[in-house]
Amino acid sequence: MLTALKLTAFGVVDESTLELGPGLTALTGETGAGKTMIVSGLGHLLGARADAGIVRRGAPRAVVEGRWEVGDGIAGRVREFGGDVDDGELVTLRQVSAQGRSRAVVGGAGVPVSTLADLVGEFATIHGQSGQIRLSNPDRQRELLDEHARPAELARYRADFAERRAAAHELAELESEAMARAREADMLRFGLDEIAAVDPLPGEDDALAAEQAKLMDLDELRELAAAAHEALSGNENDYDAMGVVGLTGTARKSMTRLSDRDEAAAPLTARATELAMLAADLAADVAGYIDDLVADPLRLEAVSGRRAALATLTRKYGATVDEVLAWAASGAARLAELDGSDSRIFELRDRIAGLDSSLAADAAAISAARHRAAGELAAAVKTELAALAMPHAELRFDVSDAQLGPHGADRIELLFSANPGSEPAPLGKVASGGELSRVRLALEVVLATGGEGHTFVFDEVDAGVGGAVGLEIGRRLQRLAEKSQVIVVTHLAQVAAFADAHFVVAKASDGQVTTSGVRSLTHDERAAELARMMGGESDSDSGLSHARDLLARAGRG
Repeated sequence: MLTALKLTAFGVVDESTLELGPGLTALTGETGAGKTMIVSGLGHLLGARADAGIVRRGAPRAVVEGRWEVGDGIAGRVREFGGDVDDGELVTLRQVSAQGRSRAVVGGAGVPVSTLADLVGEFATIHGQSGQIRLSNPDRQRELLDEHARPAELARYRADFAERRAAAHELAELESEAMARAREADMLRFGLDEIAAVDPLPGEDDALAAEQAKLMDLDELRELAAAAHEALSGNENDYDAMGVVGLTGTARKSMTRLSDRDEAAAPLTARATELAMLAADLAADVAGYIDDLVADPLRLEAVSGRRAALATLTRKYGATVDEVLAWAASGAARLAELDGSDSRIFELRDRIAGLDSSLAADAAAISAARHRAAGELAAAVKTELAALAMPHAELRFDVSDAQLGPHGADRIELLFSANPGSEPAPLGKVASGGELSRVRLALEVVLATGGEGHTFVFDEVDAGVGGAVGLEIGRRLQRLAEKSQVIVVTHLAQVAAFADAHFVVAKASDGQVTTSGVRSLTHDERAAELARMMGGESDSDSGLSHARDLLARAGRG
């Protein structure tokens, strides 16, 4: 239940707070006073599109705050997205900046506007004049019938239909691209087979290039190594040409004799000994290197051939062997994906066949529920219409077969006739404004009967009617308010008289800016307001007498 609604800088409303209670609440006021701002404010809590034009001129933002009494179920949902409910009271807020940016808050937690709309929509509904237009729409007519029928299979059907549509789309894409996938798979297999036949190793191209260069430069390498060895070991044919080994040996002997005489030279002797040993080892290693430099034409030919095979791969699949191997890895993964597409096609076909079967069964059950509900709802609405001074009106939900769609396999049309002998025809084509208004109210009263604890807002539901019909509208809203909170914006005194609480929206002007405010009426003030609404003087004896009589007839005397 809505306990308070506060508007700040919202349209013509500067700042106003509406304290609400259970039962039926009436909002009245002169044309242009801002009654619709109340409904519009609630609409913003129900996710209405943000519009910078709603912000009062000169204000940085418009704010709508609603306070609600909610149960444990709603409180649990609020806590799921970080909000709080304090002693059963939930605060919701919608803010629209002068630049058109929107912000929503539920229980102190910022949330998307869609989350606010979904949550508040569970315990509040607005029936405005736009609903009268929507009533002529086949989709809205189907929604109304389903509200009464409540087919258990509908939610599952909608989920299955959405899944089938997605599966059919994926299947169509896979089938249309089958030839392209086959060509791509053949190209990948050829490349992977070619690489597998060569079987390259990581870094093999660099290693073979170095080995080939060595084999091709063998004579020059031998000459350079021999010169280095002669420098180290000396020339065996020239005993006077002593190499590094001989010279360091001589130095070691001299340092040894020196250290025998002077202990301070001992460290130098150790270093000379180390140098002589290193020179000898280096000379031996160079000699071994020279021994390994053996010409091997067969190995050179093998290396050249292997490099040529690798070059075939690096021209197609990567600049280096490592890049070729990376291409092979990604190609193998892509080939597995392509090969899996065919199995996916079979999976999708089987899934679609299964969904078609369940959809057909659920659609039949939904149709049966709609056919049963169509008669029940039409009969209940006919009773309401008779009480609204339309005793001969007939309303019929025509449910006919159609192709499977998002909401079943039915085409639903609301047919109407106001007079006996008239063949029912589409509601939007044959109903007048007043008739359409009463049909809408009758439907809403019948469908809302089960909404115990719900908040219903009716905006100008009495448009196009008056007199005795207005009294019946008031009685039906009063009956609905026995189990639900009902807020009605009305221009009919006959409707307002039935309210448990009556608020008037008044406007004032300072000559430049018009503002609106809301105030609760006392019993005597209610009589004056009803007299004004009936076109009389609010302070005339006859007008007040008529108003008091109206309140008495409504049980509010």
